Amino acid sequence: MKYAKPVTVAAMSAAMTATSASAGGMAPAIEMEPVEIVEETGSGSANLIIPLILIALIAAAASSTSNGGEDVIVEGPV
Repeated sequence: MKYAKPVTVAAMSAAMTATSASAGGMAPAIEMEPVEIVEETGSGSANLIIPLILIALIAAAASSTSNGGEDVIVEGPV
């Protein structure tokens, strides 16, 4: 049983090198012409609607009060 571990290691390394050596085939390279992908764009005004809506939402959020809409009255010397 002294040789069980070295024999197992040798068998595993031989199996790994044998399978990795035959993993790929020597198929000929396929030459293909590149295909141009033409992407249609929307109209100019359609591309501006979403950014304008986002700017309006940010402006509305910035102008709103952060205390739930209640007015804060500070009394005393300022």
